[in-house]
Amino acid sequence: MRAVDFKVNIIGLSQKTHHFEYAIGDDFFKLYGTSLLESGQFEAKVSLDKRETLIEAIFHIQGEAHLVCDRSLEPFSHAMNIDRKILFKYGQEAGELSDEIVLITREQVALDMGQYLYELISVSLPMKRLHPKFSTEEIANEDIQLVYSSPVNETESDEENIDPRWEKLKKLK
Repeated sequence: MRAVDFKVNIIGLSQKTHHFEYAIGDDFFKLYGTSLLESGQFEAKVSLDKRETLIEAIFHIQGEAHLVCDRSLEPFSHAMNIDRKILFKYGQEAGELSDEIVLITREQVALDMGQYLYELISVSLPMKRLHPKFSTEEIANEDIQLVYSSPVNETESDEENIDPRWEKLKKLK
């Protein structure tokens, strides 16, 4: 697998919707980075709708990531289903306006779909990686609510407990 396999030549695309399918495996993660995810099996479908002023890309990624539990260090599979849209707008300079809008120049020849697929998968990973056997325990902990209360008449209780020496100072006001 090479990075060239994920590049889409946008100059040669006609102004209509084009569909691309990718099989993502361990070789893909070795190519784009293993810092967040080392392995997984995904199928990605990308629809590129090329228009005069922009290219609308709709990503549908489905599969499972092979993760390691933060608590028990046991490996487990985490099912993922990702649907995202990114707009590639033509502009004077290349850059990102937001997570969903990317500026590209008219001179740009290709889009690296692999980089966007890797980013979408990485961002969708859970922050806390817990094995499914701990899921019932986590729900029980989330149901606990802490309630903080203070005396209803806090100012009154403070005034009643004033040291008599300070009482004379209050009269000076």
